[in-house]
Amino acid sequence: MAQTRRWLDARLKSRANRLPSDILLLGLAAFACPTLAQAEDIVDIDYRLEGPAPLAGGDGQPAGDAPPPQPVAIYGPTPSGESAAPVRNSRYDSFGEQVGAVKWEVAGIAAYMTITQIAVTHETTSFHFQDEGWFGKSTTNLGVDKLTHAYNSYLLAELLNARIGRKSGDRSSGALTAAVLASGLMIYSELYDAHKVSSGFSIQDVLFNTGGAAFSVLRNTVPGLKDKLDFRLLLMPNSDIYTFKGKEHYEQQRFMLALTLAGFDQFRETPWRFVELHVGYHASGFTAKDKAKGEDPRRRIFFGVGLNLKELFFKSPQSRVGRAAGSVLDYIQIPYTAIHVE
Repeated sequence: MAQTRRWLDARLKSRANRLPSDILLLGLAAFACPTLAQAEDIVDIDYRLEGPAPLAGGDGQPAGDAPPPQPVAIYGPTPSGESAAPVRNSRYDSFGEQVGAVKWEVAGIAAYMTITQIAVTHETTSFHFQDEGWFGKSTTNLGVDKLTHAYNSYLLAELLNARIGRKSGDRSSGALTAAVLASGLMIYSELYDAHKVSSGFSIQDVLFNTGGAAFSVLRNTVPGLKDKLDFRLLLMPNSDIYTFKGKEHYEQQRFMLALTLAGFDQFRETPWRFVELHVGYHASGFTAKDKAKGEDPRRRIFFGVGLNLKELFFKSPQSRVGRAAGSVLDYIQIPYTAIHVE
């Protein structure tokens, strides 16, 4: 029993150290759920009924001086050339009803946060604040951890909004509710830091959590913005390919805004639709290995041009897997598919 308990404790500690990565993987796996029920899956069936045929003579020809037969009358709605839009369900108009629509998702995320935080919280103290700074060279991770908070909150808001939208039939009405819930979940996680000896409740973290959720609201409520602007994470491979924890994990991360020209009418039918414009931030030289080598901390804003893989490979996917893969590309930048300069 003791051996089993030690094994379980070690596993939970490992998962807790990977919490930001797990939130990312959870979001990428789950926010694609609405793509599984999009209109592309709907098969148009013609339920219209043919009208009565004109009377004919014995030889099968129109009797007497009857006019030539007219086209057969069709009764019923004429199917449009486009897939039917989701039907809006007014049942989910209020904040409380929208919260109820995702209660199990919220409960599951909160439970996961609780388990992982308890696993790594041993030395505790009373509630206290800690000033972690912003993006200064004296900060622990040069601000990359702050953008991680913003991105995680943004991803949770996108996930919850997608789930609300799937039930309500309206992709924008639940954006504010989803943002409030995402911010609340992130604050709940921050409360554990507030009781750890090694950390504290960080106002900076809370503000970036709120900022990430607020960007999700803008992206889902401003007409056309979702087709034009993405908040993405680029993970540059290192010697371990991917590091799950520690400063090396933060050093891999590059956060960016991607402006997709395919979202603009004037570029939609031109080769420019395959082009994206990037601006982002990353930092280096702040790990223990970097400091041992005598490297100075470096903060970099980068600009670049990228290839719109979603437009190239998943513009009109016919399968659920294709739609899910296209959705993932709204949140993840694939390495080596863009040229960036600092």
